[in-house]
Amino acid sequence: DNNNKYFSCTHAAKVGKTSLIMSLVSEEFPDEVPLRAEEITIPADVTPERVPTHIVDYSEAEQSDEQLYQEISKANVICIVYSVNNKKSIEKVTSHWIPLINDRTDKDSRVPLILVGNKSDLVEHSSMETILPIMNQYQDIETCVECSAKNLKNISELFYYAQKAVLHPTGPLYCPEEKELKPSCIKSLTRIFKVSDLDNDGVLNDNELNFFQRTCFNTPLAPQALEDVKNVVKRNMSDGVKDNGLTLKGFLFLHTLFIQRGRHETTWTVLRRFGYDDDLELTQEYLFPLLKIPPDCTTELNHNAYLFLQSVFDKHDKDRDCALSPEEVKDLFKVFPYMPWGPDVNNTVSQSFILGLDYVLTTYLDVQRSLEYLGYLGYSIICEQESQAAAITVTRNKRIDLQKKQTQRSVFRCNVLGAFLGRNLQVSGKWKDCLISTSSRRRTSPVDVVCLVYDVNNPRSFEYAAKVYKQYFIDSKTPCVVIAAKSDLHEVRQHYSLSPHEFCRKHKLHPPQPFTCNTTEAPSKDIYTRLTTMAMYPHMAQADLKNSTFWLRASVGATVFAVLGFAMYRALLKQR
Repeated sequence: DNNNKYFSCTHAAKVGKTSLIMSLVSEEFPDEVPLRAEEITIPADVTPERVPTHIVDYSEAEQSDEQLYQEISKANVICIVYSVNNKKSIEKVTSHWIPLINDRTDKDSRVPLILVGNKSDLVEHSSMETILPIMNQYQDIETCVECSAKNLKNISELFYYAQKAVLHPTGPLYCPEEKELKPSCIKSLTRIFKVSDLDNDGVLNDNELNFFQRTCFNTPLAPQALEDVKNVVKRNMSDGVKDNGLTLKGFLFLHTLFIQRGRHETTWTVLRRFGYDDDLELTQEYLFPLLKIPPDCTTELNHNAYLFLQSVFDKHDKDRDCALSPEEVKDLFKVFPYMPWGPDVNNTVSQSFILGLDYVLTTYLDVQRSLEYLGYLGYSIICEQESQAAAITVTRNKRIDLQKKQTQRSVFRCNVLGAFLGRNLQVSGKWKDCLISTSSRRRTSPVDVVCLVYDVNNPRSFEYAAKVYKQYFIDSKTPCVVIAAKSDLHEVRQHYSLSPHEFCRKHKLHPPQPFTCNTTEAPSKDIYTRLTTMAMYPHMAQADLKNSTFWLRASVGATVFAVLGFAMYRALLKQR
């Protein structure tokens, strides 16, 4: 964080608060102490946390209450200074300063407090016995430091703890009364554990722990250090280590131990590496990294992203049946704040198929959501990428594809349009999404191929398809395929000036393709192959479509892409 961290000091009279600031800056006790020190900025390069620190002094003698309130509202951390040899200054901490600060700050975003006991050189005893009950009473108090401005004892430590209270606050992580992690912290660390558990066996083995350590701290753990960590957990909880690996309970215990020992920065380093902000929410920068998509370009998952999704599927397919049961799907999405799929998915298609399909579609239609999903799954961390934007391929402009007469894309968009008994024909379910189809209301949106459907048994059906073609696609370069649906029924004469075959011949379209789902055999996948082929070779749309050699050659390449749509159709057919 490169922002200045404001630091205010409040005090009871003559506790040595101004002397503390001046001793820090000059590294010697001042001979003359003014009523109030000037505002000071400590550069980032001289502080352990590498952030600039802006120190603001306050003087009751020189400043008004309104000025004090303004400083409190701007502060990121506040040091309340008392004198260890002055009982009244200690009492004023709870009777005056903490209530005043709490009244001037929002309850949900309280400023961390540091209690500073100055003049430790004047007494032989510690004030901690008196201060500890105060610390237990007020959660906003991060720590207490006893120091001496005169002999410079703990002066630099005081400001280090002040910086630490801002950058690594205890409040969001730990409840001192209960002596345990807060629910939001447990939830965040649980997600981190599940993402890091690469084989999903419920424990972090040595390889996973080393990967986690390297990911968060840029260095692996030595074998002995690994054993020492596990031994500490074993001594404190019987189920913290299992099969020589760290369980979730053991993982949470370690972080509790870090915090209890004042090593908040360890837990915060882990949380921030996995995308969390100070409120333990995943940051917008983590979930939605910058991705530039020029006009007429599309987005697809690249090969590495497919491999990642395959690994996600494999680690959750515990029974190795090449399908995810509802329980396994639920386990997969435990790293999400919500369920991205509804219950209808289970009835649409097998889970082994839908995982990859859902991401293919989401990436094409809503790439920001795809980035979000990959962020929840920890793509950038597991694949050691700067962000999940590395999983996305931005295709080149479609005009370049037309010029070069080839495409590098593997996902295409198809409009399925038609009319049935005077109503727009909608293709429902996942098959529509697989072909990236849209309704007739959006038929003017950019697409790769158009599927014009008419009912051979309905004399008014073809007229709608013909009008749509003439109104929107006759002058476009978008390939169009005419589908004669319900081809198992009797074909009636269409109430249109031209028959479907004559219409297609006049406009240099391929003859209507017969199709029916009313068959005991598996439906032909030729339609899906043809649609995909025409999307892949748009420049051939107006070519001599009777050239069977071209279709044979092109269809071989398109079959792979068409299988996806065909499988989705079969799933819908089975559902019906």
